[in-house]
Parts: sequence; structure tokens; C-alpha cells
Amino acid sequence: MHNLASYAVSSENSRGRRIKEKSPPGRSEFQRDRDRIIHSTAFRRLEYKTQVFVNHEGDLFRTRLTHSLEVAQIGRSVARNLRLNEDLVEAIALAHDLGHTPFGHAGQEALNECMKDHNGFEHNLQSLRVVDILEERYGAFDGLNLCFETREGILKHCAKKNARKLGDVGERFLANQRPSLEAQLTNLADEIAYNNHDVDDGLRSGLITQEQLEEVSIFSRHLAMSKKEYPKISGRKLIHETVRCMINTLVVDLIKQSTANIASARLDSLRAVSVAPYLISFSEEIKKDQQELKKFLHNSLYHHYQVARMSNKAQHTVKMLFNVFSEDTRLLPPKYQVKSHENKYQAIADYIAGMTDRYAIREYRRLFTIKEN
Repeated sequence: MHNLASYAVSSENSRGRRIKEKSPPGRSEFQRDRDRIIHSTAFRRLEYKTQVFVNHEGDLFRTRLTHSLEVAQIGRSVARNLRLNEDLVEAIALAHDLGHTPFGHAGQEALNECMKDHNGFEHNLQSLRVVDILEERYGAFDGLNLCFETREGILKHCAKKNARKLGDVGERFLANQRPSLEAQLTNLADEIAYNNHDVDDGLRSGLITQEQLEEVSIFSRHLAMSKKEYPKISGRKLIHETVRCMINTLVVDLIKQSTANIASARLDSLRAVSVAPYLISFSEEIKKDQQELKKFLHNSLYHHYQVARMSNKAQHTVKMLFNVFSEDTRLLPPKYQVKSHENKYQAIADYIAGMTDRYAIREYRRLFTIKEN
């Protein structure tokens, strides 16, 4: 890519792939990563994996797929302004949720509880496992053989006990170093996307109201701005305009504050990024706004009794599937039966984590429901 900053990741300063390959003609290394992710089976499954609302509850709510695309769009816009590698940001954004279970956070909590005596379950680690091992598309290797920097960006969090098992990509957690600016950026693009789009989906569902949100300062300010600029609009149009303005404010603030942070750090190389503090950030004012919005969504949407009921059903489904497969691995599909001979519980976790919402519901019915003619 042209005009990249000296501290940005590029094909030239990349730490490369675990299995060496010839450089791709006509595209960068990170464009190749992005393309491999888009063509993966796990990426297609994101269409039917939940963000907040279970997949069958409505066609217009966000899924993991639409969320990932929104993160990529926001991330590329910020990267362009900071002279960072847009293709790497896009690749990380499109891959960051590949390891998510069906039924969103409720599914992850249930699977983690089931796996508590078997090293637990964490979706960032599972996303890395998907691209490193589980995808089966290439004759020369397992997984997608992505560049180090893409894999590093996918692994946002990692306990030291797990980092020790991961080789190169776990090193920074042991050395207390920072990932690339592209990885830092994608993490905050993710936050911008899910906070604001959960507002949109929450209002669409009727579980939260505009009146409730008017008590949240960032929403209230941007609602007033939207009404002032477009006094004749109302309903969904007003909501969309307000959310759009909120996202714009966050993106502009992220670019401005990060530019100042980078200038203060006087970065001169990619290596300098790893030993500097986190440099991609919001201003203190916007951080407070974001925390207030997160708290509101946590209390009013994620803990709403209807979401709690849905989450309870989701957790029950995941736990029942895990338990029945643990008791008799012959119930697993043949491929996972073979894997279960090596590590039964990991094979079961891989199978369940790879399910879409609707597949998990169908599998539950196949195993526990007897239909009468």
C-alpha cells in the first residue's frame, strides 16, 4: 500500500506466515488474508449467528456477519486517516468473531461453564483456532495460514497460561507488549459498532425506548443535533440520523486523539509500537460518554427480562448439547468422533462453537424431541 506511516504494518515488515508461501501476484499479503477469511466456512456461518437477538426473532436485527462488516467499514475509515494498513484492519475485523458460539454471549457463557474443567472456552482463542487449525480449504496446511499480524489482531485478550501454549502470537501477553496500531484500532472500531448498533436494534425491538435513551448524554446531545438540523423528521429516520451522528462523533474523536497520541510517542518504526503504551484511544470526554452508554445498555437491554428469557433458553440448549455429546461421543458427526479420540471435550466445543443459532436449535430437536405423526 502507498503512503503508509513508518510505524504501520506492511507486507514488507510483516513477520509472515507460519508456513511460507510465494507472495500473491496483484494483491498484498493482507488482501490475501482478507480474501481467505471471506471465503471461509466460518465466515459464512456468521450470517446465522446472533449479536444480541436470537436469529429467528427478526430479519432486521444485527448478526455476527453484519456486525463484522460494520466494524470493517469503520476500521478502514479510521485507518485511512491515520495512514495505517486498511487491508490488515479489514482482515482482523472480518475474522474477529469467527469463533463465537451460537446465541451470542449467552452461548459463550454456557460453553465456558461446560468447559471449566477442560481449560474453559473463550471466543478470541476459538477465533484463532478456527483460522489456525479448523478451517479445511487448502492442501498445504490446516487452517488459513494467515499472517502473524492478522492472527495477533484476532487475539485481543489472552490469559498467560494460554499465551504460553500459543507460540509467537502469545509472546506479547507474556512480555507485556502492545499489538500493532491496526489491531488496537480494530478493537475500538468493534466497540463503536456494537454500542451504537445495539442502540438501534434495542429501539427497533421495543425493549428500550427513546425516552429512556434521552437520559444518556451522548444520545441526548445527538438527538438534539439531529432535530435541529432536520426539524421535520421523526420515527426511524430520526433514530437512524441520531445513531449516524453518534458514530461520526466517535470516529472523528478517535482519529483526533489517536493522532495526538502517536505524535507524542514519536514513533519511528513498527517495533516502537510494541513497547509504547496503547496509542489508539478516545478522548477522556468520549470515554466517559461510552462508559455511560455501555452501562445503560447493560442494565436496560442486556438484562431486560425478555433478553434474559431468551438467554436462559440459549444456555439450556448449549449445556444440553454438551452434556449429551460428553456422555456418548457416537452422537457426534463422524469427523468430530475422530477428533474426540484425541481430546473429547475440545472436539465437542469445536462442534458446538461452529453451530449457527438455527443449527443448534435443530440439533437440539433431533436429539431430544420425538415427533408424532
